[in-house]
Amino acid sequence: MLEVVIVISIVTILMIVGIPSFTYVTTANRISAEINGLLGDMQFARAEAIKEGQTVVVCASTTGTTCSTGNSWQTGWMVCSDPGADGACDAGQPVLRVQNAFTSTDTFQASGNTSAITFNREGFAVGLPGIVTIALHNVTSVSAYTRCLALSAVGTLQVQQAGVGSCT
Repeated sequence: MLEVVIVISIVTILMIVGIPSFTYVTTANRISAEINGLLGDMQFARAEAIKEGQTVVVCASTTGTTCSTGNSWQTGWMVCSDPGADGACDAGQPVLRVQNAFTSTDTFQASGNTSAITFNREGFAVGLPGIVTIALHNVTSVSAYTRCLALSAVGTLQVQQAGVGSCT
């Protein structure tokens, strides 16, 4: 009986120590996957614009077929070729990639009410109001989990942690 009580005590102590660490790891991995998903699609769009020699648009989208307005990207986004160079994914234009809405309650908000990023044939992000930051926050708004994707007019992309650059 004493041995069972000792084993149960050891297991309880290990769970008390391990569960918060497990929560941190799973949340950090989810946040990392979400920000890297957008980063990968932005890099793909830029490379595709250079390769094809025409404008490519990445825009927030709830349907995966049309762009939405506003700066909320957690509802999903899409990458499309934009031969008309009007900065929008119009009907009939090829959709290259679609990212569905997040299954989590994380928020993905872009600065400057940016709902679309347009890369021209040289790989530059055109029409941006300076550096655009798309901030990813988890539901608890703990700054340790906050990540931002910063995009400059020359098309460079950088993932930042909270407190670095314009990431808040």
